[in-house]
Amino acid sequence: MAFRFSKQFDAETAKVTLDFYLTLSEKDRRRFAAREAKRLGRGGVPYIADLLGCSCRTVERGLTELSGLSDDPALGRVRRPGAGRKKKIETEPGLEDNLNEMLQTRVAGDPDDADVIFTDLSAAQLADIATQNGTPVSDKTVDRWLADIGLGSRKMVKDVAGGSTPDREAQFLRIRELIDQYAFLGNPYFSIDTKAKEHLGRLYRAGRIRSTEPLHAFDHDFPSWADGVVIPHGIYDPVLNSGHINLGLSHDTSEFATESLRRYWQRIGMKNYPEATSILLLCDCGGSNAANRHLFKYYLQQLVDQIGIEIRVAHYPSYCSKYNPIERRLFPHIGRACSGMLFDSVQTVVKLMRRASTRTGLTATVNVLSELVFASTIVREKRRRQIGHRELELGREPGPCRCAPRSASLQTRYNRSP
Repeated sequence: MAFRFSKQFDAETAKVTLDFYLTLSEKDRRRFAAREAKRLGRGGVPYIADLLGCSCRTVERGLTELSGLSDDPALGRVRRPGAGRKKKIETEPGLEDNLNEMLQTRVAGDPDDADVIFTDLSAAQLADIATQNGTPVSDKTVDRWLADIGLGSRKMVKDVAGGSTPDREAQFLRIRELIDQYAFLGNPYFSIDTKAKEHLGRLYRAGRIRSTEPLHAFDHDFPSWADGVVIPHGIYDPVLNSGHINLGLSHDTSEFATESLRRYWQRIGMKNYPEATSILLLCDCGGSNAANRHLFKYYLQQLVDQIGIEIRVAHYPSYCSKYNPIERRLFPHIGRACSGMLFDSVQTVVKLMRRASTRTGLTATVNVLSELVFASTIVREKRRRQIGHRELELGREPGPCRCAPRSASLQTRYNRSP
């Protein structure tokens, strides 16, 4: 008499079992089928195989795996190590040797580091040459092989200093001493710099935004197609973790830099530091606030005469502008807030820059110096003698300079309103 299996599932249980089976991975399906077959007893293997649509061999293999779970080679994996299709590089005889031979003739290296090599051949070019040499391969396979041997696609890194300064360490130590001194006395110290000039109008700007449709810009970035420029001059207060941007609409000059400082101090700085007796400015060695720019010192002296507070300037060594705190504490977040957006008007720029913030509490304010035009000026020797600053020399590098208020007879007052 033929055997007849009598423990069949009812329709609802069979449907639930099949639906659950279809959600599992390959390994888990095999083992789930084996568990159900074992629970059903004799005749369970062919019944479960028929119900789930798999072969009896698959269920039997699952039973074998269930008996050895304590030494499971596929623990935490879908397949055991080494399973699956082999890489073409491993199965195609001569392919890897062919690729290595091509690289030997088109690889350059670093004379100071033998481990650094690079090639000008792309994965597609290597694939084409390998195919011509009798070992057909796709560019994706070559790309994976290049990554496996460490020849990944890398971007150039801007980290090589353009030069050196004789008193670099001494200047950094002196700046640290000044910061500690001003912090101890409760006097403010600000990091200042001018961000890269931006063009107004429908000109392309790098970055991505989430939108249903992309923004459209001109197909060329000709400056003559711009509706104007904005020059962001930044002032960062490390103590309060707050930044301020003054937007100029003409030129990045020393007069613009000092006017930006004046506006900031009269609107924000003096309210935050009403008892200040001295101000320390941290800035790089070049640009509109360069250490060797007499115009900056001339206008700075005028500012000191007006506000009646000493200003001390500490310039970072040449080629060390990235150490200026504003470069990493404010400008990156200003750039992130404006990334991928069109600067179609000054109002848009102000709105975007004011969004700059961080989870650590950075805030940003923005003002526009719209009514002022700053033109380049030639410094005459007579004007140089009017500057009342004192400067220390550290080797050949300009050290900190200090501008103190002059007597009332020598003071030059601004006629501009704040």
